[in-house]
Amino acid sequence: MRTYHSNRRLLEPGRTSGKFASTSALPRMCTQAMLFPAAQRFKRSSAAFLNPVLQNSLEDVVLLYEFLLAELDIDKHQRISIKDEELASLRKAAEFDTICNEIIPKSITEIRRLSSRLSSYPRVLKKEDFERTVLTMVYTAYRAAQSQGHQKDAWAESFVSLYKALKHDLMFPYNKEPS
Repeated sequence: MRTYHSNRRLLEPGRTSGKFASTSALPRMCTQAMLFPAAQRFKRSSAAFLNPVLQNSLEDVVLLYEFLLAELDIDKHQRISIKDEELASLRKAAEFDTICNEIIPKSITEIRRLSSRLSSYPRVLKKEDFERTVLTMVYTAYRAAQSQGHQKDAWAESFVSLYKALKHDLMFPYNKEPS
């Protein structure tokens, strides 16, 4: 029989404190929340989780590329929108808006935290995490281009860290040591 410590940690049988007995007992959602915690919030207008994914087909990938090429507007509050009105009116544009404005990190501190988590991520990213990391990288490149001096360097370093994390993810099967 497993017991719980007062701070809700799962304990090994017969123990009253210490480390988790098993990380497999943690909900699946907990590991996902570690990369993009905002994706696990509830939508204000419904009881559904705020967890959209843009790329479910090749057409969706092409559409995302079009969104990025159509030119984005980032206002003084760091809200991202698609300038092209026709593209902005599409259903997928609403999901793009949600991901860019509710889920991806926007501060340099949050982006560095994401980079740190990605650098120690033990497996291949799920498609939604990969997609959000790419969009975070796009945002970081924009901020680097708009900044000057020390701020530009900080954003550029964050961009490089995200790039390295994505490269590592793409090469993950090849980076494993033979057993």
